[in-house]
Amino acid sequence: MTVKFVASAALPTEWGQFTIHGFEDSDNGKEHVALSFGDVTTDKPLLCRVHSECLTGDCLFSLRCDCGPQLQTAMERIAKEGAGLILYLRQEGRGIGLLNKIRAYSLQDSGADTVEANVKLGFEPDGRDYEICKPMFDHFNVGKLRLMTNNPRKVDALQSLGFAVEQIVPIHTESNPHNESYLAVKIDKLGHLRK
Repeated sequence: MTVKFVASAALPTEWGQFTIHGFEDSDNGKEHVALSFGDVTTDKPLLCRVHSECLTGDCLFSLRCDCGPQLQTAMERIAKEGAGLILYLRQEGRGIGLLNKIRAYSLQDSGADTVEANVKLGFEPDGRDYEICKPMFDHFNVGKLRLMTNNPRKVDALQSLGFAVEQIVPIHTESNPHNESYLAVKIDKLGHLRK
C-alpha cells in the first residue's frame, strides 16, 4: 500500500479549530482525510476515532444510521479534551460504495436488515479494510490509542496493525424510530458493544 500525504489546512468548526490533512492511496486513487485537534504528538494514548465515510448520515443528516451523530460526538469530545485525531476513511456503506448502499437501502425498505441487504448484493456484511490507518497514524507518530468505537472488529484490526488500543471509549448516541432496528443488528449480528 502506497499512501501519500498531500496537504494540511485549517478547518474551523463549531467545536473549535481542527486541521484537515489529506492523504491519497496510490493503489486505488482513494482520498482519505485526518482531522487533528491540538497537539497530537504525545507518548500518552491519544483520543482517536476511525470513521468510515457516510454521505447519507454525515452530510445529508439521515436518521437511518448513527454515523453523523457519532462523528459530531467524536469531534466534540476531542475538542473538549484539547487534543485528538479522527481518521475519515472513504469506505461508504461498510465498503460497498454509495450506489450499492442505496441499493441496500432499497432492500431494507422491502424488509431486509443491513447485513442481509449487503449479502443479497454479493458483499460481506462488513467489507471495510483498516490497513489505510497504519500510514495515516504513522504520519502523526501515533501508536497508543484511546479509541472511540463500539466495534470490536475495528479494535482487533488496529491491534493487528501494531497499534496499542489502551482504552475503548464507547460512542453511543440516541436512537430514533428510523434506526432502532439498524442499531440492534449492529449489536446482534456484527458484535458491536451495547450501551
